Amino acid sequence: MAILERIHLEIMREVAREGTLTAAAARFHLTQSALSHTIRKLEEQLGTALWHREGRLLRPTQAGEYLLAAANRVLPQLQHIDERLLQFAKGEKGTLRIGMECHPCYQWLLNVVSPYLEAWPDVDVDVKQKFQFGGMGALYGHEIDLLVTPDPLYREGLCFEPVFDYEQVLVVGPHHPLREVAYAKAADLQNETLITYPVPAERLDIYNRFLTPAGIYPKRHKPIETTDIMLQMVVNGRGVAALPRWLVEEYAHKLAIHAVRLGEHGIDKQIFLGYRDGETSIDYLRAFIDLARTTR
Repeated sequence: MAILERIHLEIMREVAREGTLTAAAARFHLTQSALSHTIRKLEEQLGTALWHREGRLLRPTQAGEYLLAAANRVLPQLQHIDERLLQFAKGEKGTLRIGMECHPCYQWLLNVVSPYLEAWPDVDVDVKQKFQFGGMGALYGHEIDLLVTPDPLYREGLCFEPVFDYEQVLVVGPHHPLREVAYAKAADLQNETLITYPVPAERLDIYNRFLTPAGIYPKRHKPIETTDIMLQMVVNGRGVAALPRWLVEEYAHKLAIHAVRLGEHGIDKQIFLGYRDGETSIDYLRAFIDLARTTR
């Protein structure tokens, strides 16, 4: 019976990344023949092929796909274990890894991180923005410890705590007619270009809580990743945007933008911090959540 080792998982991942034995072998400082021998031996032990060989290129078999998926899931967890044990050996608390699934929340997060670093001098903070739209998987995979998100997806093994209330508003430019209204109606946007962050429409509140229930859709939907560019488009009459009121107020002193309530009663939102079930026993993680609750 084969006994899988960590190196086998690393080989699966690197061969899949590089596509050829030659390139993968270089990553391990091995010869191509040595790496090929290791793969053949593992396949013999497993009793199944892991790779289809197409000339110099390798493509995973069904068994290979399964093992590759396991490698991508398990290796980040093992790396995290290595890092944590090394930190314990050095007498350090550790590193709090925070994933961002909220484009406009970065400035708010900085207001939390600064006093946190002062209060916890033996804890480092690492903010990973690459998880803006895949944070749940990153939490499950132990790639991050906390997830900042306005749209929690409740799943077994994950917990979410609200830490910050805000209002979602429509942002218009200096000459836009909606600047003069008390609140915007859904029908007001049917001839507009709506500018949003590149998030699926079903996860955007302006759609699922404002436009879609009214059966209204904008003339055009334009995703833009950067807040500054988004607001420059609004200022220059290229469209309207949906953003948190607090963010609009931060920019209003230097840009001719205006916040308009979405609907008569507005759209209330919350920022959540997500974490793995049971990990609030980690004192420095719990401390970050408690501090986030008090930061505005």
